[in-house]
Amino acid sequence: MDKGLVTIFGGAGFLGRHVARSFVEAGFRVRVAVRRPHLAGSVRLAGAPGNVDIVQANVRDQASVEAALEGATVAVNLVGILVEKGPQSFEATQTEGAINVASACAKASIDRFVHVSAIGADAESSSSYARSKGIAEARIKEILPSAVILRPSIVFGPEDEFFNRFAAMASHPVSSVLPFLPAIGGGKTKLQPVYAADVAEAVIAAATNKDLSGKTYELGGPRTYSMNELYAFICETIDRDRFPLPMPFIAAKPLGLMFGAIWSLPFLPMWRLGGPPITGDQVELLKSDNVVADDALSFADLRITELESIEAIVPS
Repeated sequence: MDKGLVTIFGGAGFLGRHVARSFVEAGFRVRVAVRRPHLAGSVRLAGAPGNVDIVQANVRDQASVEAALEGATVAVNLVGILVEKGPQSFEATQTEGAINVASACAKASIDRFVHVSAIGADAESSSSYARSKGIAEARIKEILPSAVILRPSIVFGPEDEFFNRFAAMASHPVSSVLPFLPAIGGGKTKLQPVYAADVAEAVIAAATNKDLSGKTYELGGPRTYSMNELYAFICETIDRDRFPLPMPFIAAKPLGLMFGAIWSLPFLPMWRLGGPPITGDQVELLKSDNVVADDALSFADLRITELESIEAIVPS
């Protein structure tokens, strides 16, 4: 049964492919809106021919956002960045971009809008990433009160930017000479990794159940870990003997600022390296635990109870 058309902004990314597949399986036609359609062909594999369409849209451009929403009954915004580069700033992408999508939904009378934010989003945060997410959430609620906001912790799965990044660092030839991984803040920060397919299931629930309208949910996996515990898990999984090297925040911050500044230079092809090892803003994020708050609505409130663990998914 055709349940209508959903437009997914950022639907060709790591999480987006899971979300697109889940919508197809739920009976929706999917329109994936991305900046570079010629690089997004793999997302068509989320469904049978004709079920997934790809269009060009940039959340920083209001006209392209409105065009991508034509005929849609549901909208999802997954657009987010971890590192700023040129015009792709946190404010432009994660705040103004989210506002543009919410405004276009309101204009098109689309009341089923799911915005994927992040645990720790806070308009008063010292982190530019978290602050841009927090401001976006507040403005979305003003523009479209029916919007559902999902705040996942670290999202893992094939091609993720967390476990694969640290596994690559631990496997690098340099690590044979310097066999350690940087434990910023002593590696004590708590994280609650959540599987991408479980987040996609939450997106479907938020988009299809009108009883959830206007609410915010925090999404974490079945277990909480410290960074040091995750390092140990990664190294055991890839069979590398590495140890965490404690690095206080006061030392990590200037190092992160330096890496961030180098990677932001427009004339250096740093995209080939996938991003800096750490930025000053990411050091700020590590000062706070990234776990579901005790009083937050969560997976249980979405009636999603069977969650995948890193032990079950990551080794493969």
